Amino acid sequence: MSVMRNEITACIKTKYGALPERLWMRFPDYTVFRHADNQKWFAVIMDVPKARLGLEGDGPVDILNVKVADPFFADLLTGQKGIFRAYHMDRRNWVSILLDGTVPADQIYGLLEESYLATASGQSREKARGPKDWLVPANPKYYDIVHAFDEAETIRWKQGAGIREGDTVYVYVGAPVSAILYRCRVTETNIPYRYTDENLTIKALMTIKLEKRFAPDRFTFDVLKSEYGVFAVRGPRGLPNRLKAALQKEK
Repeated sequence: MSVMRNEITACIKTKYGALPERLWMRFPDYTVFRHADNQKWFAVIMDVPKARLGLEGDGPVDILNVKVADPFFADLLTGQKGIFRAYHMDRRNWVSILLDGTVPADQIYGLLEESYLATASGQSREKARGPKDWLVPANPKYYDIVHAFDEAETIRWKQGAGIREGDTVYVYVGAPVSAILYRCRVTETNIPYRYTDENLTIKALMTIKLEKRFAPDRFTFDVLKSEYGVFAVRGPRGLPNRLKAALQKEK
């Protein structure tokens, strides 16, 4: 067995909590790794004859089979040295990667991560996701966020569904401002709080820390609508990629 094979097996056990399964008596060195909740495979390690992959030389070579969500990306990958259409798997979305040092380790682990997410349940994907960017509304009729950030850089705010600690929120302040004014980091979530009236229901709070201010005439509602396709900000939502890039570049 290759050193890379052992390292990947150890990584999968530690990072994803999946143990190797040997399902075929004829092939004792074939190991399958699957999700605990939906039982879907996300990685298979095999040793196959080099000739089966069109390689020169005798004897077997270790490979890792992983799933690629986008078939077009799979096409691009198989043009690289050391990556092939999957051996004994769906060749549209699965690829085989040589574990002999041909493919850089960081690329292998990146493709392993993609395979894990591509085969995971929605709950697992949410748990595994990294920090996310959100656009959240603030209504000055109910809370004067402008003066709140003049007095303190950290405030408590209504927590939106799906927002987690470490995420970034861009605060859109409603009329008469009607523009994105702030970028904040979420520093705490799930703070118990219950409030209900005819206009508002709050089930939990989060703490947000001010990181950046934007000019009130820069990301106005008219700009969001005409340039970035944002026609309403009624609740927490993800950012279009073009808007995210523009916000990140803003001085």
